[in-house]
Amino acid sequence: MDTRKLSYFVQIVDSGSITKAAAALHVAQPALSQQVSALENDLKQRLLIRSKQGVEPTAAGHTLYRHAQSILRLVEQARQDVATSGAAPSGRVSIAIAPYSMASSLTPRIISEVGRRYPDIVVHLTEIFGGVLSEAIKNGRLDMALIYEPGKIRGVQFTTMIVEDLHLVVHPEAEVARLSPGRDTITLAEASTVGLFLPEKNHTLRQLIEKGLDDQDLPLKLVGEVESVPSLTRLIRANLGGTVLPKSAADALFPDQEFKVLRIVEPALQSKIALCTPDHEPLSEAASAVLLVVKEMLHQQLISKYGTDPVQLPAHP
Repeated sequence: MDTRKLSYFVQIVDSGSITKAAAALHVAQPALSQQVSALENDLKQRLLIRSKQGVEPTAAGHTLYRHAQSILRLVEQARQDVATSGAAPSGRVSIAIAPYSMASSLTPRIISEVGRRYPDIVVHLTEIFGGVLSEAIKNGRLDMALIYEPGKIRGVQFTTMIVEDLHLVVHPEAEVARLSPGRDTITLAEASTVGLFLPEKNHTLRQLIEKGLDDQDLPLKLVGEVESVPSLTRLIRANLGGTVLPKSAADALFPDQEFKVLRIVEPALQSKIALCTPDHEPLSEAASAVLLVVKEMLHQQLISKYGTDPVQLPAHP
């Protein structure tokens, strides 16, 4: 098995067609089919299912595709590391930052600081949900991520950075805010009566909220699913419902809004922001440099805002 065969196989799976892959690779279609047959003979497994619609990987093909992505990425990383050995870190580093989190407000600082320290590194930033994160990290499409920690996932490791209580965020004229104007907490039972705007089900924050309610036999009063922070701001400002977030996220996402932020108690619900990295291969030199910047920016922001260690924010910041 050589890397050329693996790269051909990955291109076929990505293209969904041997014909399209042959055109993209500038390789004759029969020659490409022969390379796939050679792989199948070598591994003694059928890797692709062919039909008039194109090709689909078998279970064995999916497994090879995942490993091939990692192998090809390591080979490319080795080439880059050898070529730039002794020079300043350079290359492309991809990082995902969870929407609906304080971490998303770090984007400008990360870009600015990486650009200042490592002008030859290009940072690719995206927002992503925990449900698709593991495959993106394992396949090498992402180098790292700052997300709500979803629990143990094979192939990736999580380093908890922040543990916070969840808060109900509503308009100051919302009924739950007007009933007790001086309060700064709300019971989970009371919060369950509020219509909520939440992200989709594949978002870890949504799953935490639903589990907390289910554990207490409380209903979820879902008004709508919203992925856009500007849209969420407008909806809460119009007093059409509320949302549930950590306090730091509410402060970062709605800095100019006079929203009421009430800590959920009886019972309290907690979320974790974690740094996610692959557990099966080392980060590139460039990714390692960006990782240090991300940790430093997160630590500085939490210390400056809350005056506390970033691993555990106080219940009443």
